[in-house]
Amino acid sequence: MSDDDAGAATEQEEVLAGGGTSGAVRVGASVRRRAGAWSPTIQRFLRHLRQHGLHWVPEPLGRDQDGRDSVSHLAGEVPQYPLPDWTWSEDVLIDAAVHLAQLHAAGADFDTTGATWQIPAHEPVEVVCHNDFAPYNMVFTGGRLTGVIDWDTASPGPRVWDLAYLAYRLVPLTDPANGDGLRNGTTRRARRLRLLCDAYSRDHDHRLDPADVLPASVQRLHDLAGFTQTRADAGRGDLRSHVGLYRRDAAWITAHSGALDGTAG
Repeated sequence: MSDDDAGAATEQEEVLAGGGTSGAVRVGASVRRRAGAWSPTIQRFLRHLRQHGLHWVPEPLGRDQDGRDSVSHLAGEVPQYPLPDWTWSEDVLIDAAVHLAQLHAAGADFDTTGATWQIPAHEPVEVVCHNDFAPYNMVFTGGRLTGVIDWDTASPGPRVWDLAYLAYRLVPLTDPANGDGLRNGTTRRARRLRLLCDAYSRDHDHRLDPADVLPASVQRLHDLAGFTQTRADAGRGDLRSHVGLYRRDAAWITAHSGALDGTAG
């Protein structure tokens, strides 16, 4: 253990918002959480991203003296639900899409040999997905996106898997009854979805359009509902209501896809 680690061990631990299930705490300039079999892979992936110029991801710091996974703390504001009004601006929407495209471009050549992931890979494997690229895992400074956190559920998958979840959260693609969404109507949502896709594809060799994102969003939500149901059955009864919410949102997307992708006659 280094002298820095020894000093950090005496610092007070601050439980981080949203870190309850993973045990995430801030210790000085670092964030610690329970390590798993996937932790060395995630540390290596973060190192790979930073070597490719993505300094908005945490710096991997290995394990602390208690065996916890450790990364650098990214200073700034992390919005929580209900999201503040400023997070719904078009600038944030575009910023998020551009950062996601940067992630996928930088991580496309990551060597997955011997890798262990907490979340199973999704086919077709094209990149390493964050799998939870959403406002509550974004760090903002002065209203601009400056960092993305919580990488422990990253795993290989198609590009659209990540973009579909970002669209779900930030367009948003939610049933009006979902209080985490925004009552902005399908016309405005269609515009925001197009902006998101255009921003993602602007400097990217792989273009994604609303017609790609919408069915992927439905699949992503059903996958999330199944994952959440498993966690609820394993003792997280507080998550049970989320299962129905995700399935209702998936049904809403299916019912309104024509209006959202511009194919409704």
